[in-house]
Amino acid sequence: MGNVEASPPPFTVTGPARQLAPVVFASPHSGQYYPDDLMAATTLPELLLRRTADNFVDELFAAAPDHGAPLLKAAYARAYLDLNREPWELDPQMFAEDLPSHINATSLRVAGGLGTIPRLAADGRDIYRGKLDFAEVRQRLNRVYFPYHHSLARMIEDAQLAFGHCLLIDCHSMPSISGLGPVGRGRDQRADIVLGDRFGATCAPELTDCVQRTLSGLGFRVQHNNPYAGGFTTYHYGRPSAGVHVLQIEINRRLYMDEVRVVPLPGMERVRAAMTAVIAAVCRLPSAYFESLGAAAE
Repeated sequence: MGNVEASPPPFTVTGPARQLAPVVFASPHSGQYYPDDLMAATTLPELLLRRTADNFVDELFAAAPDHGAPLLKAAYARAYLDLNREPWELDPQMFAEDLPSHINATSLRVAGGLGTIPRLAADGRDIYRGKLDFAEVRQRLNRVYFPYHHSLARMIEDAQLAFGHCLLIDCHSMPSISGLGPVGRGRDQRADIVLGDRFGATCAPELTDCVQRTLSGLGFRVQHNNPYAGGFTTYHYGRPSAGVHVLQIEINRRLYMDEVRVVPLPGMERVRAAMTAVIAAVCRLPSAYFESLGAAAE
């Protein structure tokens, strides 16, 4: 018998022995597992597929457990399955058969080739050489997507039960230039960090301001909600009136990695230290502070 690929669990949770702060960190796009079925179905090299991922972001937030908060890390590559999408944001042109009626085929993300199963790689080329089987895609979601979100929902619920409230930080990176195309071209130089709270709908402004002050004080150029206001995780879980605040952090990749070779640069340590400062800032907020936010939301 030949070797059978051993699939990893869909995620890992690194946490303190006891959670000390009502904060949860999640990194849905930093997974580095590229399954055999993905690589067999594409003509693209793994390096190109890796350029679509939030490489090293889980490492940038690795200090979360040291400050009493858990860190949820995806295992599977974003090119295989995007965990920051609705479960059924699928592009009909990727499939040989007609899709069920519950499929969301009209979202802007699907139109851009970046649905739950991405169609396009970082340079705009199609990932798959042929059509996909919907039954296999459904298995991907059952095996990877739903377990990840069940875990995330449970972590938020556990924080609420223990503290009465929860702040979820959804951790991401962004290309240094906008749009698909060869890395390194273009003149749309972005801010260092973008904080997304769906224009105040998913996170109390006091919490967003706390993160912005911390990063601005360290010399980073920070923007709000432009060009990223927060994805599925942000708007699906963010319910400030119910005590659940969600803030998305997008870090410009040029600060810490070579975007072509996908390797860390010396700036990695500066960015890791900055994210550790953010972790420390939000984890030391007193419970009474969160309670005052809840009172203000009522």
